[in-house]
Amino acid sequence: MQPEIRFDCSGVNWQLVADTLQEVGMAHYAAEAHQQAFEASHTVVFLYHNQQMIGFGRAISDGVYQAAVYDVAVVPQYQGHGLGRTIMQAILARVSHCNVILYASIGKEPFYRSLGFRLMKTGMALFKQVETMAAKGFTE
Repeated sequence: MQPEIRFDCSGVNWQLVADTLQEVGMAHYAAEAHQQAFEASHTVVFLYHNQQMIGFGRAISDGVYQAAVYDVAVVPQYQGHGLGRTIMQAILARVSHCNVILYASIGKEPFYRSLGFRLMKTGMALFKQVETMAAKGFTE
């Protein structure tokens, strides 16, 4: 499958973004919140197949030397075809001059290792939902 890659937010179905994130078990909010977050991001990537959005991701960055990747997800029925890798490679190409951080969903660490990411020893977080994130295994 050769998806169409788009690097802008025009025509995005924001409810599908929210629904996909919920379906894959990632943090999700109201569709309008995702729209605001993606539109404020340095880099956005959306994959389409037959005019239907099938995956997405984004990076926030200062555009100089730091970036962070968020919200990388593929619609479940399209998983297993290398689309997550396509999204990540497109994002990383646009922030190739930056240090890049992310926090992976539990169990997805091997995928990010395959892209060159390494486990951080000093990473810390101040989450709004402290108990939830600890229960999910993101923090102590």
